[in-house]
Amino acid sequence: MNNEIPTNIGESRVILYSPIDKRHSPTGACEHEISGIKLENAKWAVISQYKNDNGYYLFFCYESEHLTDTYHETIEDAKEQAEYEYEGITSTWKKT
Repeated sequence: MNNEIPTNIGESRVILYSPIDKRHSPTGACEHEISGIKLENAKWAVISQYKNDNGYYLFFCYESEHLTDTYHETIEDAKEQAEYEYEGITSTWKKT
């Protein structure tokens, strides 16, 4: 993923984002993989929402352009999941 924050991921509107950098510590509590290949640490975390959907998606964006996501009923739930995976991210969220 490049260094530009997208305003949308697919059809979802980005609400919050945070780079994942030296301020964050991967907790190892959750591993992401695609096609059986474990992904390295994410470069960005993004919370977004689809039109006409009450829930929120937490996307982790990787340098390889891969995305992983989890669904959450509230923004706070998505933030908690992000902190569960990357300690310190709570203090670095930014609005788009």
